[in-house]
Amino acid sequence: MARLGADPTGSPPDRRVRVGPRSGLQALDTGHVRLVVVGGFLALIFLSIAARLVILASPGAVGLHGSDAAGAAVPLRGDIVDRNGVVLATSLAVASLFADPNQVLDAAGAADALAPLLSGMDRDDLLSRLTSDRDFVWLARHLTPRQQADIHNLGIPGIDFRFEQRRVYPHGALTGHVVGFADVDDHGLAGVEKGMDDELRAGGGALRLSVDIRVQHVLHDELARAMQTFDAVAAAGTVIDVATGEILAQVSLPDFDPNRVTESSADARFNRATLGVYEPGSTFKILTAAMALEYATATLDEKFDATGPLRVDRFTVRDTHPENRWLTMSEVFIYSSNVGAARIAMEIGPERQRAFLERLGLLRRPQFELAEVGAPIVPRPWGEVSMTTIAYGHGIAVSQLHLAAAYAAIVNGGLRVEPTLRAVDRPVAGERVLSRATSDALGAMLRLNVLRGTGRQADAEGFVVGGKTGTAEKAVAGGYNTDALISSFVAAFPMDAPRYAVLVMLDEPKGNEATAGFATAGWTAAPATAAIIARIAPLLGVAPRTGGETERTRALMVSLPDRRTGRAAF
Repeated sequence: MARLGADPTGSPPDRRVRVGPRSGLQALDTGHVRLVVVGGFLALIFLSIAARLVILASPGAVGLHGSDAAGAAVPLRGDIVDRNGVVLATSLAVASLFADPNQVLDAAGAADALAPLLSGMDRDDLLSRLTSDRDFVWLARHLTPRQQADIHNLGIPGIDFRFEQRRVYPHGALTGHVVGFADVDDHGLAGVEKGMDDELRAGGGALRLSVDIRVQHVLHDELARAMQTFDAVAAAGTVIDVATGEILAQVSLPDFDPNRVTESSADARFNRATLGVYEPGSTFKILTAAMALEYATATLDEKFDATGPLRVDRFTVRDTHPENRWLTMSEVFIYSSNVGAARIAMEIGPERQRAFLERLGLLRRPQFELAEVGAPIVPRPWGEVSMTTIAYGHGIAVSQLHLAAAYAAIVNGGLRVEPTLRAVDRPVAGERVLSRATSDALGAMLRLNVLRGTGRQADAEGFVVGGKTGTAEKAVAGGYNTDALISSFVAAFPMDAPRYAVLVMLDEPKGNEATAGFATAGWTAAPATAAIIARIAPLLGVAPRTGGETERTRALMVSLPDRRTGRAAF
């Protein structure tokens, strides 16, 4: 017998709610409304995040302000980037720990808890600060996120965090001397950080330097290799655009990591490329030739007596590798004759020699964006003896920065440039300090020196390189140390249309088996220069090729026998 209400077939009753057409539409409308509300809420969240990102990306925005000791907002220090926009220095927001001692309930307990978390912080020093009668004391600056979290979890009354800026240098020691560093209070102390401190502290856009980090890497790498190969105590190098004065790379070794300044020595922080001054040796002979041509006291073919040592007052001038014959001015240059250079200078005189060097900016401190710029050391009085020794780069001391500017004018057609670390978008023509004819003649001699003179090992295959060696004994109290040399090479390329100059200096290089024991520039600085040029030329858009000799160079080579064969080049 079937139960009341049971399905006659015996199946259980269907308990589902049956919805008619109108009830289904109401459910859909309700779901749609809910989706719209949730979507709108999520959209508001994303819009607020986007707005925050825009604020943080705006220079001088509140989100990018740090704070000083009083809690006042300060603009975020501007980034420093290379000429291609690669970041060389930037600022991060980091937490610093402070206390209001009046609010600290248990100073001893707080010091015990904090000391293990603050590496290098003395517990007694912490206790002294926490019991100070002031209402604000710094406990630690620039905490790591881990330190901040651990201290926050202690929940100590009376201590809190204030956000500041921490300067970070992504390339470390690679740009240490150029970029420099700033202190914990955001004041520049060295390099560009100090030289352009006001501009960086203003918090504007990124400061774009002339440096190319790719070229900087090559220069650093090859100088370090040369230092190791020749067991030198130090080295310095510069790459300059001779048309604009832009410094594309500048390295001083030993160097330091600006992220860890306190771990570096004073010697490592010393910038040998700009602050150090030294006797340039025979690299100065191109300047002696330049003034002779400009003052019309000699021609390239005019001969000078180099048959033996030259006596000047109480001093005797000698050649390292004497030819013991009369030499043309071109030969004086490529055979690097001290006697010949001294005789060329005698035709010029001390007054005109000094005036010429002054015109090239060699007798003043260069205007430059770094604070670490050395002043030249010049003789006083500037008499006949000084004139004679300066002709071959002794008795005067200049920085590599001085030489870079002078050589730029020598090869760029005779226009003076001021070295700069700022990227130059629109070059400005400088003052003419040499005639175009003199510049062309000097360029031919520089190329000739690499082909036939003391600079053969600087001849980077596939590139038209010109340059000059310079080897000087290190000056010491009372004279010179004959066992300690400064070996330099100054090069330019491509010599048929000079655009870049490379300067290399090795401090106290030692000869080795490969150099037959010689430590002079032709054996040490010259090959390092060739290696640098071979690597940076393609980066700078200079393609390798053959030929490229100017007619002037060819003419000089025709008249000049190859020292190795005794035959003319053509």
